[in-house]
Amino acid sequence: MGPRLKLPKYVHGFLDRHGVPRFYYRRPGFAAVKLPGLPYSPEFMASYMSAIGGQSLPAGAAKVMPGTMRAVALSYFAAPAFRGLRPSTQREYRAVIERFCKDHGEKRAALVRREHVVRMMAARAEKPGAANKLRKALRTLMGHSIDIGLRADDPTRDVKAIRTRSGGYHSWTDEEIARFEDRHPVGTRARLALALLLYTGQRRGDVIRMGAQHIRGGAIHLTQEKTGAALAIPVHPALAAIIASSSRDHLTFLVTRFGAPFGASAFSHWFRDRCNEAGLPHCSAHGLRKAAARVLAEAGCTAHEIGAITGHSSLAELVRYTKAADQRRLAEAAMAKTRTFVRKPAARFAKKAGKAFEIKGQKR
Repeated sequence: MGPRLKLPKYVHGFLDRHGVPRFYYRRPGFAAVKLPGLPYSPEFMASYMSAIGGQSLPAGAAKVMPGTMRAVALSYFAAPAFRGLRPSTQREYRAVIERFCKDHGEKRAALVRREHVVRMMAARAEKPGAANKLRKALRTLMGHSIDIGLRADDPTRDVKAIRTRSGGYHSWTDEEIARFEDRHPVGTRARLALALLLYTGQRRGDVIRMGAQHIRGGAIHLTQEKTGAALAIPVHPALAAIIASSSRDHLTFLVTRFGAPFGASAFSHWFRDRCNEAGLPHCSAHGLRKAAARVLAEAGCTAHEIGAITGHSSLAELVRYTKAADQRRLAEAAMAKTRTFVRKPAARFAKKAGKAFEIKGQKR
């Protein structure tokens, strides 16, 4: 008789009255789950991983090798932690994780070490933003691996993010806004997009969902997709005039050439082309959100007033957005309060200086 097979943790097995082996996942606080097949077979391990995570089996999990990074990713996508995220955050996480799994999905999650994470980030050193997103995604997957019992440690814990000196998206200047307006007159979709972004200070995902039904009592009412913040933004007269001159035959103000609502990525690509047409390849839709905060700061609005428009809950983020405008306004106010330091020279010194100048001139 061979050695007795050790069952995975929390798995109990027995022979039924017909002599058929049955296996169940039984863990205190969790519902009992029947496990198909024999221990350590692909279908058995897929169900076992699902049971550990406490969620339903994700589609396609049975075709994925148990214990691999792809299996962990599928388990995470079905977990409450992922499902509880905002839709925009889910899309961002899923995109990064799926790109990672395309190259490393068949590798075993239990074998990932710190040096592997460091090496992958170093390979993306020229794109620190992408490297840091990968680190964040891996930290999430490793945390989930610990939750479902595949690992006891997090190899990303001591891996630091790459520090960048970038100021983020370029904030549009008044001259750049004027150049865009000259290229795209009132009545065009591009001009409407500019006005919605600039006069509401919202992210692209919120702007592309705006429609006439959101305007009530002279304000645009919306719930931000990323933060869940409910806002009522007064409609600026300039924005009202541009909306009035645009077609309102659809549920959203901004539509594709086929009359369908924009997706976030499709809108960014479309608006990028409109910026290029205006000779502004360095400008972007998100840069207008920063410009809106700058314009409000230059008008003398407080951080709390600006946040009431943009929906920022972090004053530190607003300070970063409006730093240049605040510096100039404060510098101008300070200079206006400054007394004159240089006094008129005494008459006798002025007379001597004049004679010296005349003598020096004669020598020339």
